[in-house]
Amino acid sequence: MVMEEGGQSDRGRGTSAGIEERQLFVELAEQNFDAICLATYRTACKLRFIQKRCNLHLIDIYNVIEAVRDAGLNAVESNAGISLIRLENLVSSLFNQLSKRLPTTHIINPRESTALLLQFLLAATNSEPDGRLTVLSVKSMLAVICGGKLVDKLRYVFSQVSDSGGILVQSKFDGFLKEALKLPTAVHEGPSFGYAHTLARSCFPQQKRVMLNMFLDIIAEPPQCLVWLPLMHRMANVEHVYHPVSCSYCRGNGMTGFRYRCLRCRSYQLCQDCFWRGNVSGSHSNQHQMKEHSSWKSPATKLGRALGRTLGCVSSREPSHPIYPEEPERTINLTNIVPSRPIRDTSEAMLLSSVPESSKSLAAAQRMNEEHALIAAYVNRLQTSPCVDSPSRQDEEHKLIARYTSKLAETDGAGVISNRSINFDVNKQKRELIAQLECRNREILAEIKRLRAQHEAACQASPEKGSTNPTLLAELRLLRQRKDELEQRMSSLQESRRELMVQLEGLMKLLKDEEQRQAAQAAGSSHGTPCRPSPSSARSVGAVSPQAHVHLPQDSLAGVGGDVQEAFAQGPRRNLRNDLLVAADSITNTVSSLVKELHSDDVREEEERLLNGKDRAG
Repeated sequence: MVMEEGGQSDRGRGTSAGIEERQLFVELAEQNFDAICLATYRTACKLRFIQKRCNLHLIDIYNVIEAVRDAGLNAVESNAGISLIRLENLVSSLFNQLSKRLPTTHIINPRESTALLLQFLLAATNSEPDGRLTVLSVKSMLAVICGGKLVDKLRYVFSQVSDSGGILVQSKFDGFLKEALKLPTAVHEGPSFGYAHTLARSCFPQQKRVMLNMFLDIIAEPPQCLVWLPLMHRMANVEHVYHPVSCSYCRGNGMTGFRYRCLRCRSYQLCQDCFWRGNVSGSHSNQHQMKEHSSWKSPATKLGRALGRTLGCVSSREPSHPIYPEEPERTINLTNIVPSRPIRDTSEAMLLSSVPESSKSLAAAQRMNEEHALIAAYVNRLQTSPCVDSPSRQDEEHKLIARYTSKLAETDGAGVISNRSINFDVNKQKRELIAQLECRNREILAEIKRLRAQHEAACQASPEKGSTNPTLLAELRLLRQRKDELEQRMSSLQESRRELMVQLEGLMKLLKDEEQRQAAQAAGSSHGTPCRPSPSSARSVGAVSPQAHVHLPQDSLAGVGGDVQEAFAQGPRRNLRNDLLVAADSITNTVSSLVKELHSDDVREEEERLLNGKDRAG
């Protein structure tokens, strides 16, 4: 029966969609695919363009199966109708999940892709007078037009058209062909690949049972009505293949995609565009046999392969698809793993409670291991089998859930569920604590961000206020002038220090000359009078001679500190050089202390002025 939910809204949506339903077909007409002479290539090119324009080449059959499950269509009869709202939800979920999986460098518009695909599916459904949107039509068209591997798509199609024994049902296959061939009809290729009632019987021999491997032979030898399907996948695989040879017709430098070589004309090769449109040149004719190449092999590679085939070193050609077991997988026997019924009376529970603690723990560990093995086997089966929507598989899932529920009921009677509930409560408390801490962390980060913004705003506002205050500008100018004066004063003090050092060096030279003169006089007097002089005479000489000698440089000591004069005023026995150095150090320390005091006074004045300026600005 037809599902009538949302019928009125469907009619409204159909009216609004009909206004723009020709957008995709207008873009398709602009590609000029109708110029291709061969109908198979023309149909494959058109459907490949639809696939890429709707971003369906980024969605594989497993994504379609997941979306069908989420929409609940796997539990609905294949011939049941489907509303437009439900179809739109299905398609939008496909592209929303795709946008989440794609990297940031590849961005799509899920809403636009949803609208374009809906337009195409509705146009394909309405291409026949008695067209009706059913669950089978949605599954068939999405399975055919989506991306991914062809063998996976055909395995899913076989799961929809076969019985529980893995044998093809002709009536179901006929329904699939009727829905799948609406796609070529929608792109105006109905005369070549339209549906007929005899197509299903002509695809496979009638006297044999069609199993999965025979059905997958469509990849290598497709029937005439589906010859465009493997070609569309081959075109997707060779879109970026480059052949470093020139086309014999268009003389293009290199080819991309398919390359066609004539088996009669020597070195005659055509690119795919020229071959598809029937372009020929020279003695070549369209009646000549052409070989299609999907890859480029160098002459050395060809020679090596030929020698390998001759010597028997090359293995035989692999089959076009993997070989699967003819019989479907058997149902998992769960009688030894999960009990068929839960514990019903209290006597069984008492018997279980009377078991020792060590036996209980051992039995609990064994049960957990069995549960893990059961779950692993079931997950492995789901991953290896694409037939996920068959009625037998659904019944098996229901039985598995029921038995697993009984297993949980048994563990509840044995006293295991209580421990698990305690663990669940502890985990719940931990999760709540983590949530509270995360909330508190977010509040702290927001407060830090707010304070940082206030600080930056204050830092940006203070220079602007200072630059617009004339009082601060005047004080800054005075401070700069004061700084220049201090620098000039410092330089003059440094110059005075250098002059003092020069004067000290002159005094040192005079002292050296005086010492040498005294030494010479002492030596002369010792040669004239060998007797030792008396202490009184020596004391008188020592008192008179320095005065006589110091009187000479008296003018040069003007302005020098008392340490230097004291050094010259004492007798010759004192070390005058050390006294001069001490005097120089005292002068240097005095000058440096003066400079420090001046600098500290200036810094203090600057700080006071800046504080006064901030108070005024405030």
